[in-house]
Amino acid sequence: MKDIKWLDHLDAVTDFSFSKGEPEWMTTLRQEALKKADELPLPHIERVKFHRWPLFSINELTDQTPESGNVAAFDAMKDNPLVVQQGTLTVFEQLSADLAEQGVIFTDLFTAMQEYPELVQEYYMTKAVEMDEDQLTALHAAFMNSGLFLYVPKNVVIKEPIESLFIQEGAFSQHFFKHVLIVADEHSEFSYLERFQTTGEELQKVSGNIIVEVIAKAGAKVKYAAVDQLGENVTAYMNRRGHILRDAFVDWAIGVMNDGNIVADFDSDLVGEGGHAEVKIVAISSGKQTQGIDTRVTNKAPHTIGHILQHGVIRERGTLTFNGIGHILKKAKGADAQQESRVLMLSDKARGDANPILLIDEHEVTAGHAASVGRVDPEEMYYLMSRGLRKEEAERLVIRGFLGSVLTAIPVEAVRKELVAVIEGKLNV
Repeated sequence: MKDIKWLDHLDAVTDFSFSKGEPEWMTTLRQEALKKADELPLPHIERVKFHRWPLFSINELTDQTPESGNVAAFDAMKDNPLVVQQGTLTVFEQLSADLAEQGVIFTDLFTAMQEYPELVQEYYMTKAVEMDEDQLTALHAAFMNSGLFLYVPKNVVIKEPIESLFIQEGAFSQHFFKHVLIVADEHSEFSYLERFQTTGEELQKVSGNIIVEVIAKAGAKVKYAAVDQLGENVTAYMNRRGHILRDAFVDWAIGVMNDGNIVADFDSDLVGEGGHAEVKIVAISSGKQTQGIDTRVTNKAPHTIGHILQHGVIRERGTLTFNGIGHILKKAKGADAQQESRVLMLSDKARGDANPILLIDEHEVTAGHAASVGRVDPEEMYYLMSRGLRKEEAERLVIRGFLGSVLTAIPVEAVRKELVAVIEGKLNV
């Protein structure tokens, strides 16, 4: 990695920006990110050694078109807002005329930059994730090759779920650098469901760098759900972050069900008084896979609430690390930071870690944590098997019970059902 000189890619990055018709500010942002990338450190994720992972394989910044007849199948019969992207291309967009008339914007990021440049510029890597935080955010800013923009105007309440499907085509070796920018204006309210999937049987090794920014302005309510199922060919950095203003609420529900090595940074910054974040994560690691998940809530303002609930299961030789970080800053009186991280290991060769961290810089606050790493209780297994269940069936029941406390806390029924189905698929492998 030290031999890479990122500035050598300056002409290619500039040409790509021009080819996409990006505004001047975006071209400049890419160029500045590339200039800083060589000097910036990698992010620090406790107890996860990812520095030698192949996160830096950058291929041509050109769109790769799916072969004829190879466009992914999906259910376009529902009338809720939906965007489907296959590789770097948007293959389907759906937004009702009624929502468009109310000012809702839901489109690919390049189109949004052309049609709403000032709106995108105001929020793109300026509030939640800044371009020069570390080397991975800088490389993302420079080499981002696809993305999505969702804007819900002030006081608009959307009843039906807003959905996106991002497909990484396994046959392509193109890097998978996707950016999702979600802006919930004051007192807006909606649910958003995001899926990442890898398709195909011949899988090329690919680097992934995914950043999701959720800006929740005063009084906004966002239910954000994600089901991550990237293939074993994708080694990825995933950064999801909320910038939560006064009395806004972001309810995160994330299923980390990938097959490749993943380092994830899930953060909520409670910057306005009364801001509230609930973070619920379920994860499964298997094979020789490593997944490191850094979940942080930072209470920056008074009377903010940040709760983390994450449960994970490890099979075979898999590795799973949960870092739960609650940080109450000075002047955040009345803040509440709670977290629970639990890991269940199903094999003697599995490796798990639940690392709770509480940083308290203010008096008159509430904070607490719980963490555990353990194996399946042999007495519980014996009891289930004595009732006629095979070992695999008994193990599955134990896992369902272990993950159930997180799944039942997810407020959107459709997301709960989908995650249960995905978990069943992972356990049946």
